[in-house]
Amino acid sequence: MSVYEITDKKSIEPLFEGWEKTMIWSCLQNYMGKAYGVHMEFPKSPKFPKPPKSAKIIIADFCFLAGEENEELVRHWSEEITSNFLIMIPEHEGWSQVIEKVWKGAATRRTRYAIKKEKDIFDREKLKEIAASIEEPFALKLIDEELYHQIMGESWCRDLCGQFHTYEDYKARGIGVAAVKDGIVVSGASSYTVYREGIEIEIDTKEEYRRKGLALACGAGLILECLDRGLYPSWDAQNPGSVALAKKLGYHFDHEYPVYEIDRDAADKTEQFLTGK
Repeated sequence: MSVYEITDKKSIEPLFEGWEKTMIWSCLQNYMGKAYGVHMEFPKSPKFPKPPKSAKIIIADFCFLAGEENEELVRHWSEEITSNFLIMIPEHEGWSQVIEKVWKGAATRRTRYAIKKEKDIFDREKLKEIAASIEEPFALKLIDEELYHQIMGESWCRDLCGQFHTYEDYKARGIGVAAVKDGIVVSGASSYTVYREGIEIEIDTKEEYRRKGLALACGAGLILECLDRGLYPSWDAQNPGSVALAKKLGYHFDHEYPVYEIDRDAADKTEQFLTGK
């Protein structure tokens, strides 16, 4: 079997049907990310390929696995993954078993928290109050070119703009709000990824400035900007603290789901891992 990039995204839409994950939509809509499948024999006819039975979508640090579980897809480490860290999201337990088999001790099972995607639930006046509650020496600013480059130079907040490799791209497709102190970014809320109807929110705060309401204010400011532009501000939570923050902004919790954090550096480098034998 050989892993190949899927360019006809419509061919895998049925595999991802029902997944309310905006990062999947980003890829299927050809906004961001790449999709991969497997050929039993490679190459097949490029004109008349069979619809994939399995597929994965890679976008930023996330990998979504759908269809029939496949070891080759789980083992494949595509070139656009620039770090040695990846979050794999299995569609079902069959994929979970394959992830644990392939990656062994390098795969850590975690729980993430899905937030409901509900339109027209936001209280604009409350959000304005939250955004306006930020006090000196802090101030809220839209992420402009100066702040973009500042953010891209800091490891703690690079994810705010990291999927946009130039400011021109971020200006054209991204959107973000930062809390600054003396012109320096200390917290921010921004578009981690984008899709046709909206964005996926990323929020980060420098450690020494946490628990001051900065993330809450930045989140409120970003949601208001999205609503003004006709975009939906999607939220997916990494931990219960993120769920609590989302609720303060008007979101509602949906459900928990399992993911696997893959540490490439910790992977078994033996022949068994490399060959799967």
